[in-house]
Amino acid sequence: MNALISDLTKVAHAMADAAGAAILPHFRGNDLNAENKASDGYYDPVTIADRAAEKAMRAVLADMRPDDAILGEEYGAQLGSSGLTWVLDPIDGTRGFVAGTPTWGVLIAVGGDQGPVLGMIDQPYIQERFWGADSYAVMRGPLGEHPLATRSPRPLADATLFTTFPEVGTQSERAGFEAVAGHVKLVRYGMDCYAYALLAAGQIDLVIEAGLNSYDIQAPIGLIEAAGGVVTDWSGRPVHDGGRVVAAANADIHRATLDILAGHL
Repeated sequence: MNALISDLTKVAHAMADAAGAAILPHFRGNDLNAENKASDGYYDPVTIADRAAEKAMRAVLADMRPDDAILGEEYGAQLGSSGLTWVLDPIDGTRGFVAGTPTWGVLIAVGGDQGPVLGMIDQPYIQERFWGADSYAVMRGPLGEHPLATRSPRPLADATLFTTFPEVGTQSERAGFEAVAGHVKLVRYGMDCYAYALLAAGQIDLVIEAGLNSYDIQAPIGLIEAAGGVVTDWSGRPVHDGGRVVAAANADIHRATLDILAGHL
């Protein structure tokens, strides 16, 4: 691991620690209030925990990497001069957070215009942290720390697929997802960022989503690519700016999925 990646990893851990400390006092609290950011009837909540966590991470960056730019879900963009941008989602899966499920996570990524060079998914309540950079991915949890690798190739008929459909996406996008879902062995729903962590950990084969923002997907990209997986849009193009996402454990599963989605672009 080169010196820059080592430094960025150290900073990401400090940010995840700070975010978790800001979030956990509010999780499963009886007095937790959630505001709806959407105005079209969709439920897109934000809580005091989201805002406190992003402020905590920005404070770490102000101390440790003051020249880097920042793009955060809650407080937007902050310019920098280093050529690196930290992309932050303080709580990915806020709907799950307000419902008390432990499938939300803190998303941290850093990179340049071509996408992330490091990605981290942290679940502070169950004390699992997944991170990856420079072709090396790791998880730390209750059973210790160990390297990660995505699943080896297998027929699509033996694959496990995760998604947040039908909560997200248009009807035509949902049709594309369902076309792939009809070919796999097992489909599970509503896991938010934790699905991407499971893919990096070699537990599942596919995540298909739509309507994502850059702060939703950059951390999963950095983590999954470091673990050996592939993350693109539905046409096979870079997706670090968000949109329709296919995250696959390997090139074979990825290609088979894109072939099916090609009829739904």
